[in-house]
Amino acid sequence: MNANAERHPCFNHGSAGKYARIHLPVAPECNIQCNYCNRKCDCVNESRPGVTSAVLSPAEALRYLGRVKEKAPHLAVAGIAGPGDPFADPARTLETLELVHAAYPDLIFCLSTNGLNLYDHIDRLAELGVSHVTITVNAVDAAVGAKIYAWVRHKKRVLRGTEAAQALLAEQLRCIPKLKAAGMLVKINSILLAGINETHIPEVAKKVKALGADIMNVIPVLITEDTAFAEMMPPSSSLTDKVRAEVAQDITLMSHCRRCRADAVGLLGKDDPALHAELDRVVGERTWIVPGRPYVAVATHERLLVNGHLGDAKEMHIFERRSEGRYGCVGMREMPLPGLGDNRWHALAAILRDCSAVLVSDAGAKPEEVLAEEGLLLVRGSGLIDACLNAIYSGADLKKLEPAHARQCGGGGDKCGGNGMGCCA
Repeated sequence: MNANAERHPCFNHGSAGKYARIHLPVAPECNIQCNYCNRKCDCVNESRPGVTSAVLSPAEALRYLGRVKEKAPHLAVAGIAGPGDPFADPARTLETLELVHAAYPDLIFCLSTNGLNLYDHIDRLAELGVSHVTITVNAVDAAVGAKIYAWVRHKKRVLRGTEAAQALLAEQLRCIPKLKAAGMLVKINSILLAGINETHIPEVAKKVKALGADIMNVIPVLITEDTAFAEMMPPSSSLTDKVRAEVAQDITLMSHCRRCRADAVGLLGKDDPALHAELDRVVGERTWIVPGRPYVAVATHERLLVNGHLGDAKEMHIFERRSEGRYGCVGMREMPLPGLGDNRWHALAAILRDCSAVLVSDAGAKPEEVLAEEGLLLVRGSGLIDACLNAIYSGADLKKLEPAHARQCGGGGDKCGGNGMGCCA
């Protein structure tokens, strides 16, 4: 494990102009809703946490990192910092770390998290070479925290008010000693919110230092549209300086933060567009089509709309890509008869062995599972077949194709104000 803080620009101000870092945006979901946070994708004009131009799969993140490393020999740090929380979907985060650590073990690996679902993964993180962890702790009093968080999704329950803040705080505080016992450097971020926690943050510093935290960063809130705090007055420079001075009495203070995006790459405060272009290239190479399986099977009644349920379909129409944005049907294949149980879906997979995906209006969980075992991607879609096929062949986000009744939480778009438990919009 590389715990050399000298080369980490966020932990050592002296290295900020020498060593580059890369944030791998592989964590789209979040398990809390802060009143100051609005996560966005496809936004190139905002430089703040929670923003990325794309979300990568673990395999794409590895490919992106490799291309950046070829162009930036001074790259020292690979981190995961959103746009959501790395442990809202820990499997995705751990897979990314497994891939990049195996390929580039000499890099410094770091994570930025709210700490809610971190504890049980700390030992595995240490095995994967993670040496630096940042936890955002805005309050160590649940009454203060209740003013900052709209909801917290913990152990499959959505909590609100002081119950939510207390659950989050308990998880955050128990992580710090375990991270230190695992040999990691721990940084605490606290968002300074005028009128809410400006007199409380020094208490945060005392508490986290007592638990073993190494460094603390006090960040004045960045007022963001479409949030509960959109009309809040930002803290003044004098207030920020005052709080930071008080914090510095108890713990080492970081004062060179640049509010990095979730897809930041390059030197701290000097993101490199040429390096970021490699992310765009990786995204541009996306496709859900597997080599040797050029077709997509579609459940449709008239070869115009996606309007057939997999279980009710009597035949599947086979489509191919003929040119950019243009598709054609090459034939029709009969579905296996009902009554065969799981064998029906195995038989269907055999019939569609030259297809990469099955496009339907809806399907049950079991056929989706069986088809996945057979290497077939099941896609739920609605509307024009060509539009859905374009998304499949271009590797787009397939969740956006789903009918409203099939969407998971956040399906309403970037401004979704839900509570993390799904929607029926």
